[in-house]
Amino acid sequence: MTESGATAPPGPPGPGGAQPAGAPAADAEEAAGVAAFWRDLGLPGLVDIHTHFMPPNVLAKVWAFFEGGRAGVGRAWPIAYRRPEEERVALLRAFGVRRFSALLYPHKPDMAAWLNSWAAGFAARTPDALHSATFFPEPGAAGYVAEAIGAGARLFKAHLQVGGYDPRDEMLDAVWGMLAEAQVPVVVHCGSGPYPGAFTGPGPISGVHLDTTMAFTAFMEHLAPFPAALRPRLAHAGDRILLGSDFPNIPYPYLHQLEALAGLDLGAPWLRAVCHDNAVRLLG
Repeated sequence: MTESGATAPPGPPGPGGAQPAGAPAADAEEAAGVAAFWRDLGLPGLVDIHTHFMPPNVLAKVWAFFEGGRAGVGRAWPIAYRRPEEERVALLRAFGVRRFSALLYPHKPDMAAWLNSWAAGFAARTPDALHSATFFPEPGAAGYVAEAIGAGARLFKAHLQVGGYDPRDEMLDAVWGMLAEAQVPVVVHCGSGPYPGAFTGPGPISGVHLDTTMAFTAFMEHLAPFPAALRPRLAHAGDRILLGSDFPNIPYPYLHQLEALAGLDLGAPWLRAVCHDNAVRLLG
């Protein structure tokens, strides 16, 4: 779930489907399928608002959480893209993802500033990644958030489930104010999947865009099917829905998320808006 905002416009396109050297045949086949998806829509590529890049030790713990069965979904959750950072970046570029986020998040105090420092370095060496940052309700949060905004952060992540905090915590008042003033969007995990937390649920959140992370895929439909009666609302909200994949932490191929969206039969204009145009507008 993404709060409204606007930032600098996306720059020039990436390789647009070019395959990284030495990639296995399965990667080449999937990259061709992803590229065919956006080319058939007449798009220059994709914008994925919900991808994760983190310090290697942090990401290893995230992967262990899912693969170790701790997500509580009652079925296996293999990490489909368990690869070194440079391979994951190359694969997104091969897919034709013109811009992607580098979402990361703390689960305790005294962690967010360090994550933001790592994220700034990742953004500097990965020009097609949206410079991402995060925060936690703690003394000093306003200071490091202001520093991240000043350094060019274009997107923040707030994970209410993992962080276990109330977004209305008074230590975040200045943070939300600064982000609103700077018109920097925030991807907020406020939902109760894969399991509820003390502060999950839509109650405190309003004025939002939605991202598609894992929604409508066979994996998620098995766990929590989207009510068919609500599908017309997806059409009506088509200008406020953004492509999000949760790459690399997904248990299925990237292409499956795109196929799941196409399977909603909401039309090519809806898909163009969701997979590219809405994010370009939101980000400036």
